[in-house]
Amino acid sequence: MNLELSYDVVVIGGGHAGCEAAAAAAAIGARTCLVTMDMTKIAQMSCNPAIGGIAKGQIVREIDALGGGTGEVTDATAIQFRMLNRSKGPAMWSPRAQCDRARFVTEWRRRLENTPNLHIWQDEAAEILVDNGRACGVRTVWDVTLRAGAVVVTAGTFLNGLMHIGRSQVPGGRAAEPASVRLSDSIAALGITRARMKTGTPVRIDARSVHFEDMEPQPGETDYHRFSYVSPQRPLQQLPCWTCSTNDDVHRVLRDGLADSPLYNGQIKSIGPRYCPSIETKLVTFPDRSQHPLFLEPEGLDTNEMYLNGFSSSLPMDIQLEALKKIPCFRDLIVYRPGYAIEYDYFDPTQLQHSLESKKIEALYFAGQVNGTTGYEEAAGQGLMAGINAARKCGGNAPVVLHRDEAYIGVLIDDLVTKGVDEPYRMFTSRAEYRILLRQDNADARLTPKAMEWGLASAERRNRFKKKQQSIEEIIRFCRDFPVKANKINPYLEHVGTTPLNGGCRLSDLINRPQITLNGIAEEIPVLKHLFDTVGIDRDEAIEAAEIAMKYSGYIERERELADKMQRLEAIKIRGRFRYDELTQLSTEARQKLKRIDPETLAQAGRIPGVSPSDISVLLVLLGR
Repeated sequence: MNLELSYDVVVIGGGHAGCEAAAAAAAIGARTCLVTMDMTKIAQMSCNPAIGGIAKGQIVREIDALGGGTGEVTDATAIQFRMLNRSKGPAMWSPRAQCDRARFVTEWRRRLENTPNLHIWQDEAAEILVDNGRACGVRTVWDVTLRAGAVVVTAGTFLNGLMHIGRSQVPGGRAAEPASVRLSDSIAALGITRARMKTGTPVRIDARSVHFEDMEPQPGETDYHRFSYVSPQRPLQQLPCWTCSTNDDVHRVLRDGLADSPLYNGQIKSIGPRYCPSIETKLVTFPDRSQHPLFLEPEGLDTNEMYLNGFSSSLPMDIQLEALKKIPCFRDLIVYRPGYAIEYDYFDPTQLQHSLESKKIEALYFAGQVNGTTGYEEAAGQGLMAGINAARKCGGNAPVVLHRDEAYIGVLIDDLVTKGVDEPYRMFTSRAEYRILLRQDNADARLTPKAMEWGLASAERRNRFKKKQQSIEEIIRFCRDFPVKANKINPYLEHVGTTPLNGGCRLSDLINRPQITLNGIAEEIPVLKHLFDTVGIDRDEAIEAAEIAMKYSGYIERERELADKMQRLEAIKIRGRFRYDELTQLSTEARQKLKRIDPETLAQAGRIPGVSPSDISVLLVLLGR
């Protein structure tokens, strides 16, 4: 008799989406099973061993604020940290960390193995079991049946994965790892539309062969910033990254090899990520560029393996190696493995509800690269929300959704289910219309109350959050109430290069000046400095949050008003209220797309490409009738 096991939630895939989905479902109280083909590769960083970056760092801060694990694991394994975009306003600040790849996997596995309600099953999922239109379990290649109240698919690039190096093709989901060849067919058989996408990864280099004296070091930062709101400072030794550039000799070798590039000889037909192009794509797209920047990044403390950011490629191995040796610092280069491209199946995300539940099959959820996204952070954010909603489904609770003015995760999911994808989706700050509201410094203020409501916040997180918010409010209140006298503060103002006062003012008025910082002016106001000392372990983050809230209060209030106006359209539910085929007042394109996507709200309908403002006006008039 074949083995049969029963759970509330079964999560397929142990990548970044799967880890967050399984941990979230279990934290809520659902009996959860995480199915992975290899327990030694849980949360494997398939490409760059780094977390965060532009907009991606904000997503990780949001995941942490909601009780997810990616932020804490990153802090525990970081070997370099930087806050990007410091020269711009705080809405653009984005944390990024280089991680120890092996320790990242070990730390995630440790967390999962010690999570109550969570069981890890090493096997390959082969079939989604469905009963009367509802997912009810998973069957594996070893003919094990995992019964479930909800199923979350987070299979990454493994669904019919095919790797390319030159004209060579090898089935696989990652280097040296097999593809999943049956699950995608099982899902497609349920009537769920699939297509193909492509991504790639660069060569891995032996550090002992690199002439670092011919490169520019790129040190990290050691201040108080981190990803998690509850983790301690980074415990590991911090390492530099290194920079160099390609040159005309490199480009000549690469161009000579383009005939054997799977991207240009017809071998690869799917679409790759526009914002992370291969080196050969850069040459074709920017033929007049004489050089492209490259970043050599460490993979860990205990390995010589390094990652060459900026040199993704699927060219033949000998071409990659010959081209790289034309760069002075790589003249004696030795590599561990070449770069490669990978094609894989994904499922059209417009077939999903905002909860990430399938519109076609009840209790079946999709998260991560199977939805057409690229990046660990985008995957993890989706996984967290899918896991939460799968557990809530099993508990008989209504789904939860993050809106566009609440989180980058909300922007990401809304973009996917409303607009779909025609290339691997990557998050940018420019995709968020309310990015002044969605800063990295205030993710906890935005989302930790939701984590508390949904049962995801630990007692430590709840206590620290409440104490920090009280401290921020006290600092702001003090600054708004404290009177500053001109004769006492003018020497300091002149020292920092700002206009002296003619009379007294409130301290908050001075904080609005770009030359003034709270920490700087506290040296002139002992009572303020004493207030800072009462904050505790979150002192620096509380001061930063209070300063940003005061300096940008006008912008924040204006954007909040805009968001509230749009929220009125979000409140107008239209799903099931129209037969779009019959609305001849709408454009043909609008009728087709509204029927296919079936938006939940009027605001979502307005974000569908091809649906014009006049089409929305028609719907408003019809609703009025």
